[in-house]
Amino acid sequence: MTGRYEADPGPFLRPYAMTEGRTEPTGHDLAIEDLIGAASATDPPPWLSLEHRSIALACRETLSVAELAARVDLPLGVTRVLVGDLATHGMVTVHRAPSHAGSPNVALLEQVLHGLQKL
Repeated sequence: MTGRYEADPGPFLRPYAMTEGRTEPTGHDLAIEDLIGAASATDPPPWLSLEHRSIALACRETLSVAELAARVDLPLGVTRVLVGDLATHGMVTVHRAPSHAGSPNVALLEQVLHGLQKL
């Protein structure tokens, strides 16, 4: 032994335990580019899990789902499920990215195609 010891990482919680085995968010089909913001400036209720609370607090600043996952250091899939929970309870607001707006904007697509053809 070299005398070096690794720090105790503490208890390890598997991602599926944080989401109760769920792999998809309830209520919302969240894209990684959707923006998430706090529904109110009040502190999240104390009965929320630690992970839900950390997401709710991080949402005081509007962030994409991907940015939020990085900020709270959770896997993207877990973050999507937990954000869906918070949105269902009205604790966060979801601002859909244009990719979720429904049918694509044909005029915009034509402009992009025209620009690509010029290249």
